Amino acid sequence: MKVLKFPLSKITIAFVLGLLFATYIHVPNPYVLLALILSNAIFLLLYFFSSNKTSLYFGLATYFFSFIVGVSNQIVHTDHFQKKNYTHNSKAFDESHSIDLTIREKLKKSAFSDRYIAVINCIGEKEQTGKIILNIQKDDKTPALQVGASLRVEGTLTKNKTPQNPNQFNYSRYLENKQIYAQLYADVNQIKIGSYTDKNIWYYSSKLRSRIISNLEKNNFNKTELNVAVALIMGQQQEIAPEIIRDYQYAGAVHILSVSGLHIGFILLFITFLLKPIPNTRKGSFIKLIIILVSLSTFGIIAGLAPSVLRSVTMFSFVAIGTHLRRSVNIYHTLLVSILLILLFEPSFLFDVGFQLSYTALFFIIWLQPLLKTLCNPKTKIFKYVWDILTVSFAAQIGTLPLSIYYFHQFPGLFFVTNLIIIPFLSIIMVLGVLVMILAAVNMIPLFLSQLLEWSIYYLNKIINTIASLEQFIIQDIPLHFYLLITGYLVVFTIIIWFKKPTFTKLALATASLLMMQISYFTIYYNAIHEEELIVFNSKKSTLIAERRSNAITIYATDSILKMSDKNTILKSYAIENLSCVTRKIKLENYIYFNGKRVYIIDSSAIYPRNVNSDILILTQSSKVNLDRVLQNMKPSLVIADASNFKTIQKNWKASCIKYKIPFHATAEKGFYKLN
Repeated sequence: MKVLKFPLSKITIAFVLGLLFATYIHVPNPYVLLALILSNAIFLLLYFFSSNKTSLYFGLATYFFSFIVGVSNQIVHTDHFQKKNYTHNSKAFDESHSIDLTIREKLKKSAFSDRYIAVINCIGEKEQTGKIILNIQKDDKTPALQVGASLRVEGTLTKNKTPQNPNQFNYSRYLENKQIYAQLYADVNQIKIGSYTDKNIWYYSSKLRSRIISNLEKNNFNKTELNVAVALIMGQQQEIAPEIIRDYQYAGAVHILSVSGLHIGFILLFITFLLKPIPNTRKGSFIKLIIILVSLSTFGIIAGLAPSVLRSVTMFSFVAIGTHLRRSVNIYHTLLVSILLILLFEPSFLFDVGFQLSYTALFFIIWLQPLLKTLCNPKTKIFKYVWDILTVSFAAQIGTLPLSIYYFHQFPGLFFVTNLIIIPFLSIIMVLGVLVMILAAVNMIPLFLSQLLEWSIYYLNKIINTIASLEQFIIQDIPLHFYLLITGYLVVFTIIIWFKKPTFTKLALATASLLMMQISYFTIYYNAIHEEELIVFNSKKSTLIAERRSNAITIYATDSILKMSDKNTILKSYAIENLSCVTRKIKLENYIYFNGKRVYIIDSSAIYPRNVNSDILILTQSSKVNLDRVLQNMKPSLVIADASNFKTIQKNWKASCIKYKIPFHATAEKGFYKLN
């Protein structure tokens, strides 16, 4: 694999490994500083005094130095290591304070609140730093806050909650990777909007987006199409309806709603076309380069500097610089340099799903597409164009398939049909959209242009909806463990390497990797089918209990929950991760026997047997039972209160359990309970 022969690729890998090491293994800062000084000294000594820069020792010193730079870079960019970060102020999580904030970014609204990313300036009289999520309860008086607005909020910070049920998406870890460690919940009457506005790059970017959207709305641009246009051109998905996003996911086209290389490539071609009248003299070429770099950077800022946008803007900027210098640009070098630069300034992007999918797709397009292209040699231009789109689509899909299944557990079977239809269509929409957005920024939009863009997006949505409606081609609920993800990529890489230049050694490696994948699968499957467990889920305002034996799940719940069990996300994620499926649905009763243990459930009827012992007692539906008397009669070894109970009554139950020295587990506080 030629790309691994580039020194830059090994340096990048060492740097990324350093970021991962610092993320999962905490090393005291003085040791990291010492390692950085020593590795730097060794590198400089070998660089200046070694005559052979290709020697093993110089290579190892370079990679070790890159690794330590990665470790130190991750520590420097991790907010909770900063002394002024609010995570070190324990009182902010226990008591109400006056918290001064600045709005940084508007997020998608939830059912009950408007949501923003905000930066803390001070808590009480103490200067503090760090990002939080601000949740403002929806109300008729709730103001629309602008980016850059300063606020004073009376409230208490709430730490991010870990998953309350098994195998759920870890939203807390997702936020921590974005340096967000807490949330703040507030009503309108707890907020005071200050007169000062922080007019930084985020402020002007937001103002420009708002101006463009406002001018398009004045032109009677349909709201549904406008939201999609804003996503396609400016990368803002906050206002898109969930049904539209679902259609794009099912059709395998959700990537076009996030500004990426495809969009930036169209914009670069469009700008280059507009700059053709400028002569290719030294001065003219330099002016072209500056205009291209400024245009791409401006577009990236307007699009919110998402990981995929940063990657694309950085990479195409290097392509433009290489073209200006009249040098053939090595695309692998460009890719690696863009990774290094982005992660150097924002290492948290490494854990962003969009960043991972974006770079993986681009790498496989560069590496695999030329191989796929050789499988057929169309004679006509039309068929050649169609074949190019198909091979690019398949290369990207092969590369991102393991990651997509790992994160989303589904595979859109008609992705190639979608790309074949929408990519030519998208090129027209992008050129038209950029032109309309520029004119909207100066409030000079011809009506026919805005209508043409609106109709184009309307028909794009119709095409996507038609493809998405063929649900028989959408494979859902696909389980994929982390070990299968790693071995899956090992199989993909070794098979492609063997196809590129077949040898016996490469065939043996491909076979060995396939064997490793099979061993991983059977190990995971063997462990899954030999497990038995009873789970009391933390299901909001309801009781949900599951008994899993091997790969068969029996659920116990009320009739209303049983009817909707197929759509229950808690059950679905649990079943997928454990290679299981629901085989029985039983209406909730008072007794459940599991592995010789007697589990008794007390509901709102408050009925319980006298003088009958129970190993585990589950309290549901805010039962008005006298718990002290129950504990004396049944003598359970554990009491569980699920999320169907009021919080106030759970406090009394907890006090009773403490009185009789019986462990008490409230799922709303501690999450699900598992009995093996």
